[in-house]
Amino acid sequence: MRVVFMGTPDFAVPILRAVAGAGHEVIGAVTQPDRPKGRGKAVLMTPVKEMALSLGIPVYQPERVKEEGFAETLRKLSPDVIVVAAFGQILPRGILEIPRLGCVNVHSSLLPKYRGAAPIQWAIINGESRTGVTTMMMDTGLDTGDILEQKEIPIEPDETGGSLHDKLSALGAGLIVTTLEKLGNHTAVRTPQDGDKACYAGMLSKEMGDIDWTMDARRIERLIRGLSPWPGTYTGYNGRMLKILKASVASFPAEGECGEVVYADPKSLYVRTGDGILSVEEVQPEGKKRMSIDAFLRGYPVKPADRFLRRGESAAPKNGRGDAEE
Repeated sequence: MRVVFMGTPDFAVPILRAVAGAGHEVIGAVTQPDRPKGRGKAVLMTPVKEMALSLGIPVYQPERVKEEGFAETLRKLSPDVIVVAAFGQILPRGILEIPRLGCVNVHSSLLPKYRGAAPIQWAIINGESRTGVTTMMMDTGLDTGDILEQKEIPIEPDETGGSLHDKLSALGAGLIVTTLEKLGNHTAVRTPQDGDKACYAGMLSKEMGDIDWTMDARRIERLIRGLSPWPGTYTGYNGRMLKILKASVASFPAEGECGEVVYADPKSLYVRTGDGILSVEEVQPEGKKRMSIDAFLRGYPVKPADRFLRRGESAAPKNGRGDAEE
């Protein structure tokens, strides 16, 4: 089949490679414009653009797919199908109606759960035990089209956003091949989504990583894993930012205020949360490299009753009068 591929980040790369490897004629790859990134603000190609060029596929980078003339560009390519994976823009009806077999999206959740921009991370944060990949026919809604195929995998207890991203990307690469085969021989079955079971996975932001110590320990632990590697989780300590990279829920009986260090020795650090105790295991101090908690404790004299705080928060006085109790 003649395929136009639309995608942008790393997640889409194995899917593009699988479509091309299955023998389809990929006549164009549409991706977001190159943008400056990193501290040096160098303009970098998107991962999909890099892969497309390596495969000899023409690349198109409209600022917005709704811009005048772009639909006509696609129409002249005369695709049988458009495959979309993490492209980053909603396609208007005028583009959805171009290919004779329609537009197929590869989405990293078991729809109708977790429609939207960040289904991988939210599945971990919300404590789901399973997730997967869905291929669906696209319509003008946000991930609302008919389901074609799904594959499911477990979410491991130590799963991070990064590790699950890679698993689902590989899973999607395999699934799109079978979906295109069924579309081509007219055996694909379309199943409408049950909108009553839908939930939305909103975009991630750096502010989400500011740990709220009034949350329960299990929720914080899942947040740390779900937001790894981006945007990451952090807390305030001694007026500076401390990234929390790994933690676990501890069976450690202790009283204290939310965010208070309830126990510290040369190899462990326990912090009180809104419900339960969090054992902090890997951190990254501001301006330093990531390190195990024992390495951190060798250089930073953390002691019981010290507080981890949210951005802009200050430690409350012990007796409510502005001075510490004797």
